[in-house]
Amino acid sequence: MTYTTHEFDRYAEVRAALEDPALVPELPGADGGGDGVADGGADGGKTGASVAWLRATVARFSSGEAHRRRRALVAAELERLEPAALRRAVAAGPEGEIRVRVVRTLAEGMGMAEPGAVAAAVIVVAGAYFGGADAVADEAVAGLVARLAPGLAPGLAPGLAPGQADEAGLEAAANRIGLLVQACTATAALVEAAAGGDVPLARVLRETPPVRTMRRVAARATRVGGREIAAGDVVLLDLAAANRAHPVPLTFGVPPRVCPGRAQALALAEGLLRRPLTAFARLHHRAAPLLLPNAWDYASAAALAGRGFTAIGTTSLGVAAAIGLPDAAGATADATLALARRLGQGSFLFTVDAEGGFSDDPREVAELARKLAAAGAAGINLEDGRPDGSLAPIELHAAKIAAVKTAVPALFVNARTDTHWLGRQEEETARRLASYEQAGADGVFVPGLSDPDGIAALTASLVVPLNILYAPTGPTLAELAALGVRRVSLGSLLYRRALAAAVTTATAVRDGTADLGPTDLKTLSYAEVQALGVLEGTPLEP
Repeated sequence: MTYTTHEFDRYAEVRAALEDPALVPELPGADGGGDGVADGGADGGKTGASVAWLRATVARFSSGEAHRRRRALVAAELERLEPAALRRAVAAGPEGEIRVRVVRTLAEGMGMAEPGAVAAAVIVVAGAYFGGADAVADEAVAGLVARLAPGLAPGLAPGLAPGQADEAGLEAAANRIGLLVQACTATAALVEAAAGGDVPLARVLRETPPVRTMRRVAARATRVGGREIAAGDVVLLDLAAANRAHPVPLTFGVPPRVCPGRAQALALAEGLLRRPLTAFARLHHRAAPLLLPNAWDYASAAALAGRGFTAIGTTSLGVAAAIGLPDAAGATADATLALARRLGQGSFLFTVDAEGGFSDDPREVAELARKLAAAGAAGINLEDGRPDGSLAPIELHAAKIAAVKTAVPALFVNARTDTHWLGRQEEETARRLASYEQAGADGVFVPGLSDPDGIAALTASLVVPLNILYAPTGPTLAELAALGVRRVSLGSLLYRRALAAAVTTATAVRDGTADLGPTDLKTLSYAEVQALGVLEGTPLEP
C-alpha cells in the first residue's frame, strides 16, 4: 500500500500536528528510514535486533497505553533527578566530551555503577537509536541491560530463554537507557549551539533547536492545516522553520507530548555552559522556590531580613503610598532610587520594583538600572503595564530588558507582564514572556495568574524561572513549587496588612476595645524598631 508524506513548516500547523493524538512517533527502522521492526529483537543474532528492541520498548517511539505506562516510568526516574543538583554536579565534574559529561552525571544521579562505562555504551547506542543497524550498538544495548536488569534479557543477554523474561523489569531498563540516550544527543546539541557566547538559552532553543525536524505517522485518519491525512501517512514537521515565525518555541513539544526531562536538560546545559550566576540569581535555582517578601522602607526590609528571609523585594505601591502618590503612574522614580540607596546600606540582598522603568526610552531605563545597581540592588522588576491601563508593545519592553542587560549584565531582570493583572490580552501572555526571556530577562513575572493549569502551561514552555504573586485564595507555596514556580512574591500584601493592623489597633484603643496583651501578632518594641532604623556605619549618638 502506498502512503503519502506530508510536510509542515508553519507554526500553527506544526503545533496542531504535535497536539494531535492521532499522529504518533514513527518507529525508526534498521535501514535508517521510518519502517519499524516488528520482531522487537526476539532474534538476538540478527544485526540491529537489540537496538530495534530498545526502540520498540521506550516511551519515545510508543503511543497509546504503552506510551502512558512507559512515560510514567521515565517521569518516576526524573523525579529523583533534582535539576539544581544536576546543574551543580555537571559543572563541578571532570572535563571531557559533552555527551560523556551529560550521561555520566545522569547515571550518577540515577545510582548506576561505573557511570563512565555507562556513558561510553550510551554514546554507541545513540549512533543507531534513530535509525540503522549496528552490531556494536547491539552489544552496547546488551551490556546496558545486563547492568540494569541482570539475568532478565532474552536474546539480549546470554543464558536466559525468552519465556523467563521479566517483561516489566526489561521495560523499566529500556526506558532508563532511552532517557540517557535522548539526553546524550539533545543536550549536547543544545550546549554546542549555545557555547562561546552569551546569547540567552531561550533564544538558542528557538533559533537553533537541538531537534530541527520530527516525524510522525498517522495511527488513524486525521486533518491538519486543511489537509486530509490517511492512516499510515507520514508527517514531517520542520520545527526550526516554525520557531522562526513565533516567539514560543516548539523545541520541547506541546501537550500531550511535552518532553518530561525538559527541566533536567536545561539544568545540565546551564551547568555545562558555566555562565556565572550571582548570589541572588542562585536563589531561583534551588529545590524550593524563593519566597520574596516586599518591603516599603528600610525598617520593614531590615525586620524581614532579621527573620531569615534571604532576599527582600520592594513594593511600588508601598513606596508610592508612603509619600502620597499613586502606584504605577511613573511618579516615584526619585523615591524608588532613594529607597534603594538606603537599602544598599544594609547587609541583605534586595531587588527593586521599578514599575516600567519610569520611561519608554530604553537608554533611560538602562541608566536607572545602573544607578540601582550602584546603590546595591541585586535585581530590578520591570513591568509592561502602563499608567493608562494599557500594555506596552512587546518589542518596546523587550528593548528595555535588552538595554538593561547590556548596561548591567549582573543585575537580575525580572520581566513582568500585566496581562492577567490588568485583565487585558491574556492570550498574549506566553508570547510576551517568551519574547522577554529571549531579550535577556533572568526571570519572568505574571501577577494575577493563580490558575494551576495556566501556571503549569507556562512553566512547561519557559526557560527562565517563573515568578507568581502569592494570593491568599490561590495555590499554597507548596502547590506553586509543585507546578514549577521558582519565585513567589508577596507584593503589596505586607504593606496593606500593616496599614490594616495600624488602623485596627488605633480604632480599638479609641473605642476602648483594645486588648494589647499577648496575641498571635507580636508587636515589636520601641527599642527593636529603633535598632532596625540604625543603618550600618551610622553612629548611635549625634
